[in-house]
Amino acid sequence: MNDMSIPTAATAAIKEVVGPNGWLDTPEDVEPFVVETRGLWRGECDLVVSPASTDELARVVKICADAGIPITPQSGNTGLVGGAIPHGGVIINTRRMNKIRDVDALNNTMTVEAGCILADIQNAADDVDRLFPLSLAAEGSCCIGGNLSTNAGGIQVLRYGNARDLVLGLEVVTADGKVWNGLQRLRKNNTGYDLKHLFMGAEGTLGIITAAVLKLFPKPRRRETAFIGAASVEAVQALFSRMQDAMGDSLSAFEYANEFSIGLVFEHIDGANNPLQGTYPAYALMEVSSLRDDETTRDQLETVLADALEDEVIIDAVVAQSEAQSKALWNLRESMPEAQKHARASIKHDVSVPVSKVAEFVRNASKMVIDDLPGIRPSAFGHFGDGNIHFNLTQPADMEPEDFLAKWNHFNEIVHDYVATMNGSFSAEHGVGELKRKDVARYNDPVGVDIMRAMKASLDPNNIMNPGKVLPDAEPS
Repeated sequence: MNDMSIPTAATAAIKEVVGPNGWLDTPEDVEPFVVETRGLWRGECDLVVSPASTDELARVVKICADAGIPITPQSGNTGLVGGAIPHGGVIINTRRMNKIRDVDALNNTMTVEAGCILADIQNAADDVDRLFPLSLAAEGSCCIGGNLSTNAGGIQVLRYGNARDLVLGLEVVTADGKVWNGLQRLRKNNTGYDLKHLFMGAEGTLGIITAAVLKLFPKPRRRETAFIGAASVEAVQALFSRMQDAMGDSLSAFEYANEFSIGLVFEHIDGANNPLQGTYPAYALMEVSSLRDDETTRDQLETVLADALEDEVIIDAVVAQSEAQSKALWNLRESMPEAQKHARASIKHDVSVPVSKVAEFVRNASKMVIDDLPGIRPSAFGHFGDGNIHFNLTQPADMEPEDFLAKWNHFNEIVHDYVATMNGSFSAEHGVGELKRKDVARYNDPVGVDIMRAMKASLDPNNIMNPGKVLPDAEPS
């Protein structure tokens, strides 16, 4: 047993709390919980615990706290930065805590447990003619606890905000096994520190989110989707400016992709067809929505696109004529991560810059990496409307994958250093996890890092909550 193994008495006590359906301890049962979805990390632990209630989870945490057992909180395990991968100790997985506790359509709120799958929350909102707008590629398997712990983004941040903007209250089990009940369903609550924001984005390093009060919104009656081809990323930025001016907050999504990213989808994804007349250096996918069930929004969209075509801002455009066509257009965007796998090794970046700087970033960062390694193929795509670009680098065709991946840190520095000059962020929506801990020390304000360390020391003095994640190692004294 390693130095993070679980004392026999603690194991027995934990199993008694959660009952026979609440734990796994054989290697074959534990295996799916200790590997990352892309295979970049493989952890280890002796016990996976799945409490069925907040009370059970709190009692398990108390046992671990008393025994000094490290805890890795986990829900859907769909993260991309190693934040849910254990290094010994216990995994506490919230998958059995999947109840929707309350839906209040008049108050536009829903109270859910951490193990609820995102798509199920969306469907429950739809059942009462409401919208829960958080939307991710992994929504069929990711859970809301992980979404909130990482402050997930998605395709509708432009209109509705990140995950933390969609929450009114939280319930959290702290590192000593206490339960903080902050499940207020209030829009106004000015009674001191807003504690819920300590835990959203903390990736389980300060406590475990067990439930949340989510904001719901009136369900749009009309959605219109358009796909555009342009000569450059600068042209896409010009189109975005026009769309904002004309459509205001009815513009709910505005996505960008370069030619290489879309080309991989056309080549490798079954059923993905080019809806435009040709191929172009830059593409945009946008959605506008309205509470009015008439042609007003569509007419406005078509007017903006017609003017952009006439002014030669864009080259080609198509507006979906049906729900099926809209889904087909969105499938082009959602298939990009899968399509990239067919081009072999890829070095990922999840960065954000001011929206006004997106075109400049894509242009200059692409040149930097190509100058550094001729033949490298930038795959730039993502959420143009909120400044979040997935700037992924595909290996040169004549290079071995392992040789290319050995340059991961090298290209991270090139890209992240440039992002820093634009007052951007090296992590926009995926979180920090294990992958980007050193970047926190390199790019975050040192006073801010000290504040985070002080918060960690105060709320988790024994460092049992997701140790080795988010915060960089302390400098030697």
